[in-house]
This record gives sequence, structure tokens and C-alpha cells, in this order.
Amino acid sequence: MVRLSDDGVDIGGGKTRMEVAYGSGDGDDKAQAIVAKKEATLGAVFDQSYRPWDGELGPRWVRNYAIFRHHVYGLFKGTGHRHYHPMVKLTILIILLFSLLPVLMLFLASLSGGGELGDFTARMWGINRYNLWGQVLGYFPRNLCCWPLLTALVVGGVISDDRRNGTSAIYFSRPVTRFDYTAMKYLSVAVVLGFVIVLSYFVYYTTAIIFNAEGWAYLVDTLPMFLGGLLAGILLVITYTSIGLALSSISQSRFFAAIAFLGLIYGTKLLATLIQLQFDSSILFILSPYDCLAHIGQWLLGLDQNYEHPLSFSIVSILAINAACIGLLTARVSSLEVTRE
Repeated sequence: MVRLSDDGVDIGGGKTRMEVAYGSGDGDDKAQAIVAKKEATLGAVFDQSYRPWDGELGPRWVRNYAIFRHHVYGLFKGTGHRHYHPMVKLTILIILLFSLLPVLMLFLASLSGGGELGDFTARMWGINRYNLWGQVLGYFPRNLCCWPLLTALVVGGVISDDRRNGTSAIYFSRPVTRFDYTAMKYLSVAVVLGFVIVLSYFVYYTTAIIFNAEGWAYLVDTLPMFLGGLLAGILLVITYTSIGLALSSISQSRFFAAIAFLGLIYGTKLLATLIQLQFDSSILFILSPYDCLAHIGQWLLGLDQNYEHPLSFSIVSILAINAACIGLLTARVSSLEVTRE
């Protein structure tokens, strides 16, 4: 019989109450685990740190072309490039066809064979200083509806979509500099705007010469006017691109950039017009990008200038607008991090 003390120790055998209860000393203490007779092998340590690409990178122009292609090809292809809503594509197509309307009128005039209809068509759509200026810088309907709306549709999500979706992290985590990123975005918008504005101007001029069967002497006489209008069109594309991209870079909403651009173009024009009507002064037109461009375009094409303030004011203003917008665009792109905002 096992004799236990008051604290639970087996006085006779030296066992505790716990050991008595669970049968300690019945042979379990001599049990051994059976391990497979296999020699242990040392584990390999794998280097899982980031190993940079040590091969040859593609040329710089290939990386830049990928950015350019993403925005421009989206107008013609639906997959793999920037997505344009079908209504946006349709609106751009309508603007392009409307800008080519003088070409149709010139073609119809060439079929009329002269007469009063031919003379009227020649005055309305033939090549002269006023028509060349109006093809690019005429206020109604091109600069009232067509060109501002076209710019708003194109620049809306060029940079703001990258800010909202964190796409800038993908760009800058690869060998794409911020200068290349900004330059390709700028070039993409300028090419789309130039395709509609400048190309339609060039087509209008060439078809007018062809349909009227004009000779080389006529081409030489009108070439200076054509070059003046071409320079005005290029300046318009540059200015609208600078303003649009600057607005697109300060927001994550494509609608903000589009509405802000339309508000800036129309608002400054309206404000300057109201001040002129009230105080008979045209000085505030230097705040309107369109009026500065129209003033410079009149000088380039040799037209009578209908602005009271000096031409130099408009030139300085348009240079300041472009410089300020490009500076803002560069600063905003430089602030983008390689992380999602």
C-alpha cells in the first residue's frame, strides 16, 4: 500500500500524487522515438533579393513611342491603348468633317462653271487673307465650338487618369524620365489637335488651288499668306495644348480638366468683351488666349487689326501663358511619386 504524506509525496517510493495517478515509472520513461535512418541534408539558402536587369535596354525612342502610341492610337483602336468613349470619337470625327466643309463647297463651286454662284463661292470659301485667317482663327464656329471642344475632349484624362489610377508608378518605375513622360504627353495632344486643325487648313488650301485650276504663279502669290496662317494654326495648337495639359495635371478628374479649359477660354473672352462694352477698352483681351492668338494671326496674315492695344501686348501675353502653363505642368509631373497617390 502506498503511503502518502500530507503534501502528496509517496513516502515509501518517492512518487508524487500526480505520478501515482498517471502511472509514471511504468516504462514510458525509457521509451525512445524511432527516427528514420536517413542522413540529414543541409538546406540551400536562396537569394530572393531584387536582381536588376543586366541585359541591353531598348532604345529611348521605343519607350517614348509607347507613351505616344498609347494616346494617339486609342482614337483608331479599341484595345491596348487609351480608351476613348464612342461618343468622344464621334464628336472628334464630326469636328474634323465640319472643318473640311469649305473643301466641299469649293468642289461644288468648281462644278458650277462660274457665274454668280461661282463668284459667291469664291468670296465665301476661296483663298484670300480673310478666309485663311478664318479657317484657323475665325471665332464662329471654329473657336466658339470646334477647337475648344476638341481640346477639352482630348486633354481630359491625359495626366489626370495617371494620377487617379496610379499609372504614374508604372511609368516611373521603368527607365522613363519625367522629361520624356511630359514631352510625349505633350506631343500626343499636339498631334491630335494638329491633325484636325492644321491638316484641315492644309487640305483646304491645296484643294482650293486644285479645284480652281490655278497655276504656279498663283501658288507663289498666295504662299506667304498660307505660311502665315499655318504659323498661326501651330501657335494655336501649342497654346491650347499647354493650357489643357496644365489643367489636367492638377486634378485626378478628367472632367475638371475639360470643364476648366472651356471655362478659361470662354470666361476670359466674355469678361474682356463686357469690359470693352462698358469702358470702351480692349486691354483685358490680353487675358484671353483666343484673342491674343487672333491678334497675332491678323498680323501674320496682313489683316487690319481690330484691337486697340499694341500687338506686343498680345505677343507677350501668349508667351507668358505658355510659359506659365508649361512651368505648372513640369512642376506637377516632378511631384509625382513612384507610388499611387
